[in-house]
Amino acid sequence: MAVNHHLVMESASVDEGSSAHLSFYRFSFFFLISLLTWSEINTDEASLRVNPKANNQTAMSTSAAQPVKKKKKKIYLTFDDGPNKGTRNVLDILQQENVPATFFIVGEHVFGSRAQAQTWDNLQSARNIEICNHSYSHALHNRYAKFYKNPEAVVKDIERTKEKLLPDDEIVRTPGRNSWRIDSMHFTDIKKSKAAIDSLQKAGFIVVGWDLEWQYDPKTLIIKNSADQLLAQVDSVFNNGKTRTPDNLVLLAHDQAYRTKDDSLQLREFVQKLKEKDEYELSLVNSYPGVTKIIHLPKTKSAPTQ
Repeated sequence: MAVNHHLVMESASVDEGSSAHLSFYRFSFFFLISLLTWSEINTDEASLRVNPKANNQTAMSTSAAQPVKKKKKKIYLTFDDGPNKGTRNVLDILQQENVPATFFIVGEHVFGSRAQAQTWDNLQSARNIEICNHSYSHALHNRYAKFYKNPEAVVKDIERTKEKLLPDDEIVRTPGRNSWRIDSMHFTDIKKSKAAIDSLQKAGFIVVGWDLEWQYDPKTLIIKNSADQLLAQVDSVFNNGKTRTPDNLVLLAHDQAYRTKDDSLQLREFVQKLKEKDEYELSLVNSYPGVTKIIHLPKTKSAPTQ
């Protein structure tokens, strides 16, 4: 029995030794794995510190993948002297092509005939159409020198159209004169007219001229430029920085030049080609820089008259 007890004790001591060795191996194995993992993490962090450009380049490449929207240049289509025989053709084209435009109307023309009165009604109900003031008599029927000699009479002529037709509008284009009186611009093409146009500004009107005109023959009323030629002029004016305000171009045309099918076709082609050019956006004159600021200024109420 004593021998057997000795054997049992010896066996137990062997088992305990094996167990201790196994625990040691396990500890060593996990310690080695932890050491390797810690080494890899520190190596990655060191590489980022050594080569920060790689991280920046990755961020830049990610942001570069997102396209940046380019600011569009604005074009303001404006038509003078309506309502007349060409106005309805112009309005139909603009509505069918779904583009905005501004009509500077002559007050006297609205009352010229039933057809003109009907065209006036159509302008008022049309979508994306802005109507502004182009005087009542069109400078005493194109007698410009006489008209602009009397600043008070000029203001009264403009006010007559405002009172009868456009009570809520202050935007004006002076007949026969490319003049500007807005928040950021004062310009008079013919200096003899300066006093009269200054008087319009003092009376609260916003005077808007133009950057480019679609020329027409005043005798035959036929346009001088094709749609392609005019589009090339638009591109040139923008590219050479010839607009009054950068990236904004006011185009002047005249309703009466589009009475015929051929001229109306040129207008339609021009509008369609403008729409195809992604760098351009069509807008109304009331959103022109400087004009917008004046329109949104709070208006002071005048004291009631006794």
